[in-house]
Order: sequence, then C-alpha cells, then structure tokens
Amino acid sequence: METSGLSNASSGANPLGGVFLSIIIPAHNEEHRLGGTLEAVLAFLAAQPYTAEVLVVENGSADRTAEVAESFVPRFGRLRVIREVRRGKGLAVRRGMLEARGEFRFLCDADLSMPIEQVNRFLPPAMEGADVAIGSREAEGSEVVDSFVRRWIGRAFNLFVRMLGLTRLRDTQCGFKCFRAAVAQDVFGCQRLDGMAFDAEVLYIAQRRGWRIVEVPITWRIDTDSRVRLFQDSLGMGKDLLAIRWNGWRGYYDGRGQAPAR
Repeated sequence: METSGLSNASSGANPLGGVFLSIIIPAHNEEHRLGGTLEAVLAFLAAQPYTAEVLVVENGSADRTAEVAESFVPRFGRLRVIREVRRGKGLAVRRGMLEARGEFRFLCDADLSMPIEQVNRFLPPAMEGADVAIGSREAEGSEVVDSFVRRWIGRAFNLFVRMLGLTRLRDTQCGFKCFRAAVAQDVFGCQRLDGMAFDAEVLYIAQRRGWRIVEVPITWRIDTDSRVRLFQDSLGMGKDLLAIRWNGWRGYYDGRGQAPAR
C-alpha cells in the first residue's frame, strides 16, 4: 500500500526512483509504540531538504502492528507497509533493504532509542566515503543510558563477534545502520540468517566483500519495553555466530552480489 510524494524537496533525488533516503523499520508486536515512532520519523523527514521513503516491515505480529502502520499511509506520502508473515528480525530487515529504493538505506529500530534527528550523522555531507555507517554505543563521543547487565552482555557478545574477524568494530548490535544502495543489494543478497544475529552476519559479509565500515557515535537511551530477551536471545545469537563462521568457510558469502571496484 503506497501513496506518492513526501513534502520534502527533491535536492537529494537520484536515479533510484528519486529517493535519497529509505528508512526501514522492522516491527514485531509494536502496536503500542509504533505510532509515536512514525509520528517522529515522518515529522523529521518533512523538514529535510532531501526526498525520503519509510518502509515498515511488519513481522509476524500477534497484535495490530500492521493496522497501526497502515493508518499513517493516507496521511503521509511514500510510506509503505510490508506484511511478512514469517518471524525473524533478520528476515524483516532483509526484505526492507532489498525492496527499498533509496540511495541510502537506514535501519531504524521501532523503539527509537536513538533520536531520529541523528540520522543525518550517517549521511553526506556529515559522513563521506563510507559504504556502511553503523551506530555505535561504544565509540568515542557516544552518550548512553543503559543497564549494567545489558552493557556487560553486549560487550561479552562483542568479544565473540571479534572472533569472526570484525576486530575493529566495538558495537555490531546497535539497531541503527546505514548502507549505500549498491552495498545493501550486495550484502543483503548474501545474508542467510533470519534471527537477531543478522547484524553480525551482514557486517561480516560487508567486510569480507571489501566494503568500508565506519562507526558513528550516537546518543542512546534504554527502552524498558525492549523486545530483546537478554539471556535466551544471547544463547541463540551465539549459535548463529558459529553458523556465520561455517557459512563463510563454505564460501556461501562469496560471489553472489556486486563486490566493490577498488
């Protein structure tokens, strides 16, 4: 379901359907907070000098998440709601990234724990020369309010991520990431995991295929209604890290997309 035209100026237009920025919001059982998130995102985009679209990928919800998203379509242009009956954040993000039309494609968690205004930190002219720009709660200059347990688990998980070879990245799991269009098509075309560890997988693929990854310091506030189940999800993600290593060893991430010309 789609209508035409945001109220943004078209100075950021490009051959990919005239869209400069795509914001992809995966949403599973987000009935109660999605409306506020969309209000904030769409108000922000209306004030920007570039064209943009928003894709909400509803992801096997048991509540009215899709209906809430669709209620915004008559009010705002270039808002698309994609219904994916299967569950899995990695699956939802992959669908959104591959169906987006923007020159830059930004992953945005539905809890909006990073202020939406900081999206511009990930885009030119603030960010030049990066193929992938990822929000980092560990980069110098970041401002983070989080629980001790969550920070400890996140840092412990990052130690295992470094075993994949992502030794320079201090925070692979933050839910705010930006990909250039060609990079998104390449990386998500190779992605195989449907679960929570997809972040580590796509960054592993991007690094393996030669794309430049840059960490962006952000302001981040914990959402006490987080959908992440710390211990259960962490165990599953640990298993997925082994799957990523196995997939890489078998060559599953090689040769399917467009590698960068260097």
